[in-house]
Amino acid sequence: MDFDMAHYLLTEGRKEKVTPCSPSKEAYRKCLAETLLSNRTRILAFKSKPHAPNQGIFSEVFSDGASRLPKSAKPRRYIPQSAERTLDAPELVDDYYLNLLDWGSNNVLSIALGSTVYLWDASNGSTSELISVDDEVGPVTSISWAPDGRHIAIGLNNSDVQLWDSTAACLLRTLRGGHRSRVGSLAWNDHILTTGGMDGLIINNDVRVRSHIVETYRGHQQEVCGLKWSGSGQLLASGGNDNLLHIWDRSMTSPSGGANQWLHRLEDHTAAVKALAWCPFQSNLLASGGGGGDRCIKFWNTQTGARLNSIDTGSPVCSLLWNKKERELLSSHGPTQNQLTLWKYPSMVKVTELTGHTSRVLFMSQVRGPPIDLHCFCVCYYVRGVICLCGICL
Repeated sequence: MDFDMAHYLLTEGRKEKVTPCSPSKEAYRKCLAETLLSNRTRILAFKSKPHAPNQGIFSEVFSDGASRLPKSAKPRRYIPQSAERTLDAPELVDDYYLNLLDWGSNNVLSIALGSTVYLWDASNGSTSELISVDDEVGPVTSISWAPDGRHIAIGLNNSDVQLWDSTAACLLRTLRGGHRSRVGSLAWNDHILTTGGMDGLIINNDVRVRSHIVETYRGHQQEVCGLKWSGSGQLLASGGNDNLLHIWDRSMTSPSGGANQWLHRLEDHTAAVKALAWCPFQSNLLASGGGGGDRCIKFWNTQTGARLNSIDTGSPVCSLLWNKKERELLSSHGPTQNQLTLWKYPSMVKVTELTGHTSRVLFMSQVRGPPIDLHCFCVCYYVRGVICLCGICL
């Protein structure tokens, strides 16, 4: 890169060999060479380490940014592979179409065993009997806590629905005249209690007034086994033994209290639709699960009625729960594996799978109140009548 030096070495050196030089020219060349060589430098030469810069505003910004960087990677999530606690539950009815387990906002688990409803307080581990009905009206076919965590609705085999005050342990009222056969599914929407029966009817009951039947939905030809209100309380999802999934909009209800038309009628499942779960982070997203002849989890846009995805799980889907903190979905299953599967949404990659159950996992209920020892949902599966509390944090 030193062009003057390069030109001198290429030309002057050759000239010295070809022609002799006079003393004056020789002196001039010697002086020129000394001058060029003494001023010769190398571009991008390696030198000593530069001096440290003075402390200023930029150094403070860089140092603050470095201090905010994570010092270590996020610890790997631990998911127990066995139940944290097991409760005996004799006489638990082995019926796919019933809903016999619910966890209230008061941190109390309710479970129906035959004709008796028991309450298990997760805060102190105590168990108490709430109600035991006569054989002519029982067994209990559904159970659901009201949002206040004090009142509880109990559906019966004779088509009645009882409302109880769990604190005072007293019967408040009995809802009659709506259904003609057993009530297998219940869902609360503020002061509205929605009931689904074997007769295929869905009834909205206003528990504050004497004439409690305010709306009736007719769309199922067989037993209604799944009911879930959306987070906004505007949309209701219903699943039945006729393989149908309906979406109902309260704004489309008949003012006279008569039958109402559905918003969407979805016929993609090929078996009973019991498992329903509204997404907590996307209000118009619904997950549904099919029984033995279907085995699929399907995702729906309830605004348009479009099916977004369908995953064949390989076994009947009994229940679904969304994770409220992560984009994950938990499913419980029947034969042949009788497993619990935690899925990453929307990729539907399996995060983990809990196996080892010897019979189908019929019911799941998520803790609504303060979690016990960070356990965030309860699982009930029919294995000689036991309830297992599992520690997947949802």
